[in-house]
Order: sequence, then C-alpha cells, then structure tokens
Amino acid sequence: MRFRFRFRVIPFLATVILVAAGVSLAQWQTRRGDEKMAMDARMQARQAAPAIRLEGTGAATNPDEIEYRRVLLKGEFLSNWPVYLDNRPHNGVAGFYLLMPFKIAATNLHVLVARGWIPRNASDRTQLPALVTPQGTIEIEGTVRQGIGHIMQLGSPEPLRPAAIVQNLDAAGFAATSGLKMQPVIVEQLTDTHDGLVRDWPAPASGVEKHRGYAFQWYALAAMAFIFFVVTGFRRGSK
Repeated sequence: MRFRFRFRVIPFLATVILVAAGVSLAQWQTRRGDEKMAMDARMQARQAAPAIRLEGTGAATNPDEIEYRRVLLKGEFLSNWPVYLDNRPHNGVAGFYLLMPFKIAATNLHVLVARGWIPRNASDRTQLPALVTPQGTIEIEGTVRQGIGHIMQLGSPEPLRPAAIVQNLDAAGFAATSGLKMQPVIVEQLTDTHDGLVRDWPAPASGVEKHRGYAFQWYALAAMAFIFFVVTGFRRGSK
C-alpha cells in the first residue's frame, strides 16, 4: 500500500483563493499595525516635547499637528457651563469626566478643558457633587486631544445644556449649543488646581497588538487551507 496524490481542480482553485485572501488580509493588518506603531512613536515624541502656549489664533488651526502635545493655557474657566461625561469609570468606580470651557486670555476664543474625574453617586446619578472652580485668571497645563473618547450611546442623548449629563461630547457640538467660539480640540488638564478632581488620564490605545493578532489569524487560515488541500489530496492505493 502507498499514498498517491490526486489533483482536483475545484479544491485547488478554492485553496488558491483562500490562501491569496488570507495572505493579502494578513499583510494589510501588518501594514495597519506598522502605521499604528508610527503613530505611537509620533505621540510619544509629542508628549516628550516642551509645552507650547495655545494662543487664540494660529496654533490650533490644524488639530492634527498639535494632538498629544502639552500646552499652556492662560485665562479663566466659565463655571456656569459644566458638562458631565457619563460612563467613565476609574479603577472600577463609576464616575464622570468634568468638562468646562476655558476662555483664553486677551481673546474671544475658548477651549474645552477636561478638568478631571469625579465619582458618581451610587444611588442617584443625577445628584452631582459640589464643584470647586478656580476664580479669575489662571494658567494651566494640559494635553491636546481631538476627542475625549467616544462610547456607545445608551438611549436617547440628553439635550446639551449647563450641568447636563451626556455620554459623548466634542468641541464642535459644544460650540454649536453654547454659542461660544471654540478651539477645535479638547485639553486634558494636568495641573493640580486643588479641586479634588482625579487627573489620571488613560493612555490612548493604538491597537497595535490587535492588528498583529488579526494578521496571525489570517496567515494561519492561509496555512490551514494549504495543509488541508495537501492532506485531503492524498489517498491510499495499491502499487
């Protein structure tokens, strides 16, 4: 008894398609992973660079160029426009991100500042804690972000208003509702203003490992398709 390989056209064509698709998709995921690694390197370089001053004009016209940069802001908070981002846990505790507009000194422009995290009332989420807001002109440092992190919207969004509890917010939406002239970015505050807020901001997730995992799965699929074609092509026969 010996094994003979039997070539069959249809299984061969199916194998070629599967292998080509698997390799192509694996290479695409690998390229995406490389792009994310480059983004990570750029982000780390920007975070390590000296802080720049975010002025009223010019510096923030292109958010892509300053995202993840540390910036200095001089001006004052508008304490009558707090907004609470819901479903933002910290160390397993439910809570909010507190966002508030900051008027840049000597301009008519504002920037939306994520001031920090506060715990949520466990029995009644609408019972908001008292806020301590610095008064007058101050200077703070923060990190520029184009968004504060989008989460799945649960139910109908609450209309945006002062002290609203919402799940997602961006600078453009806030500008449209508040009527304030806004910079097109959000700044995560780093400076301690002695207000009891937690400023342990999560690092942005690039997803490099996810793309590497997907690439491995597609290469494995291509290899399995080839092995299956070869194994099933052999049959026993007599000499």
